[in-house]
Amino acid sequence: MNELMASLESEDRGHPQLSSGDTVKVSVRIVEGDRERVQIFQGIVIRVRGGGNNANFTVRRIASHGVGVERTFLLRSPRVEKIEVLRSAKVRRAQLYYLRNVRGKAARLKERRR
Repeated sequence: MNELMASLESEDRGHPQLSSGDTVKVSVRIVEGDRERVQIFQGIVIRVRGGGNNANFTVRRIASHGVGVERTFLLRSPRVEKIEVLRSAKVRRAQLYYLRNVRGKAARLKERRR
């Protein structure tokens, strides 16, 4: 059984290394009735948790009318088709929950060049 779990955890889906503060585009497969489509969710990674098969990350974006939307994705989910890192930010925390309380220019993060 341990060999099976090790083989599943070692399976790489080709996703980039994520860290909090990254601005990402996540392509998610959405099923509506009998149709299936890909929807893109773009925002800032505010949390990366876990390791192995249960690794997940939370992305926050500002939707219309200034409403914040957060969505948590499983890293190894078959629904997550592609993750694209657009930019990285210099942050000093593992979880960026303070972004929930700031608006506008206060929510900007300093870009880190890779």
